[in-house]
Amino acid sequence: MNNNFFAMLSRMRYIGRWGLMNNTREENISEHSHEVAVLAHVLVTIANERFGENLSADRAAVLGIFHDAGEIITGDLPTPIKYYDDEIRHAYQRIEQVSEQRLLSMLPDDLRGVYEPLIDSSKADASLQKYVKAADKLSALIKCICEIRMGNNEFVKAERTIRDNLQKMQADLPALRVFMEEFLPAYELTLDELE
Repeated sequence: MNNNFFAMLSRMRYIGRWGLMNNTREENISEHSHEVAVLAHVLVTIANERFGENLSADRAAVLGIFHDAGEIITGDLPTPIKYYDDEIRHAYQRIEQVSEQRLLSMLPDDLRGVYEPLIDSSKADASLQKYVKAADKLSALIKCICEIRMGNNEFVKAERTIRDNLQKMQADLPALRVFMEEFLPAYELTLDELE
């Protein structure tokens, strides 16, 4: 019996993000996944409360927790490589699928069905997945904002690119526009300014 799934998940803390960038503060996929979960939850909550959607914010948060679980096996491949061309992008998608299945194989049969739609990206809830994707990009933008605020110009171009991508996503996700207008500016404040 193979019950290594949760021990493997705990290793998310060892997988660094932004590997090609000079960071003032290192970030791992465990921290990132927590932030994505929080952001996915608020995006769906805004969609429900302000735009009449009827989606599960709790489920979106859980999807956010697990959205990068496959990277425990693959590591975090830098974006310029991952999206260099269609051939590499498709190959990496296949690698992600294999790693997701490998993780799922570490669960006993009676639990696998519960975790499969959380880990297997091909079985994710499409109505929530767009919020998780937006939350993932928001988390990256927040990282850029924090690095730039600390004087690290290494993240200036990434911040512009990610912000442009998020602007395009707002047409389909009005909740994202609300978050960016109402909540994102606070990430540029100091602790004293937040109080």
